Amino acid sequence: MMILLIILHVLVSVALIAIVLLQSGKGAEMGASFGASGSQSVFGAGGGTTFMSKLTTGAAIIFMLTSLTLAYLSGQSGSSSIMSSKGTTKPAPQQTAPSPATQPQQPALPTQPAPVQAPAK
Repeated sequence: MMILLIILHVLVSVALIAIVLLQSGKGAEMGASFGASGSQSVFGAGGGTTFMSKLTTGAAIIFMLTSLTLAYLSGQSGSSSIMSSKGTTKPAPQQTAPSPATQPQQPALPTQPAPVQAPAK
């Protein structure tokens, strides 16, 4: 079932891309740049509903339904993951903190400041 939905989803998404790219834009005619609405003025300012726009709507509805169905099915507890086949790994060993009785070694500090030499003239 899941594989069938994934195949349908991929096919619908490719078809939706192709349908949208095949449609002409609103201002595709030369007369549209000068304010003429061309032959679509019979249907009003918005134009008529063409076969391509109905096909786009249908593909978009199918795309949304497959997206929601796949999201729902992937959230089910019975679904598997690629990580579910991995065995349990042992945790990293914990490091023990040093006891308060042993203090870490500090670098040796000079007890007297170094003598300052006067510059030669």
